[in-house]
Parts: sequence; C-alpha cells; structure tokens
Amino acid sequence: MIETMWIWGTIGLILLAVEMVTTTFYVMWFGVAAIILAVLTWLMPDMNIAIQLFLFSILSIGSLFIWRTYYKKTSTDSRVGQAQGEEIGRVGVIIEAVSSTQNGRIQFTQGLMGSREWVAVCNKTLEPGTQAVVVAVEGNSLRVKAH
Repeated sequence: MIETMWIWGTIGLILLAVEMVTTTFYVMWFGVAAIILAVLTWLMPDMNIAIQLFLFSILSIGSLFIWRTYYKKTSTDSRVGQAQGEEIGRVGVIIEAVSSTQNGRIQFTQGLMGSREWVAVCNKTLEPGTQAVVVAVEGNSLRVKAH
C-alpha cells in the first residue's frame, strides 16, 4: 500500500505544477498545504484521514487568505509607453482653444513622447497662441495651465 506521505507529496507537486502553468498564485497555496501535510504525515504516520483533510483545508484556505490580505499591487495604473514624469513642466503653445468643456491642442517645438502636438485639457479657457505648461499626463491627453 502507498504511504499517505507520498500521496500528499504527489498532490502537492501536481498542484505546484498547475500553478507554474497558470501563474495565478492561487493554486500555489493548495500545493504548499499538501507538501506541509506530507511532512506532517511523515512525522505522525498514524494521523487520521479526517484530521489530514481538516488540516489541508485550514492550511490552504488560511494561507490563501493571509496572502490576499497582505499582497498589495504596487500600482493600479499602467504607464506603458509613457515617460516617467519628464514631460511635466514642458512649455508649449496652444494651437486650438481649450476650456473646461472642450479639449484643445498644444504644440511643442521639440517632440514630447514621440509627437509635437497633443490633446490639451484645462480647467480654464486658453486661447490659441497662449503659452501653457504641462502639469499632468492623463491617458492620451496633457493637462495644462497658463504659463
């Protein structure tokens, strides 16, 4: 007969292999719990199966809960393709009027993030020819204010 330790060890390795394929970090905790249970059944081979299943459920759900509680994403927004703040403070000229209700356009003498013209957003009205400074990047638009 196969020892219980080997059964839990095999289950743990299979679950960890599934985690490597899915890369979700959820299945991993069940695999770790099974490996821990394999060690516990090696240390205490006469452990009842009901206790083993109870410990497996407590270890796996408990570790998953602890991981979800303390795991924090570092950032929820994506800045792929954007500079990291280097565009803030750049001065350009408004070429299409911008107001709090209408987006306009701003032009730079040198390209900014790959383009010379950008959609401009502002809380106040800025007429064409007005110099404006970039205060933030909001998606594909630049938030500006009068210079």
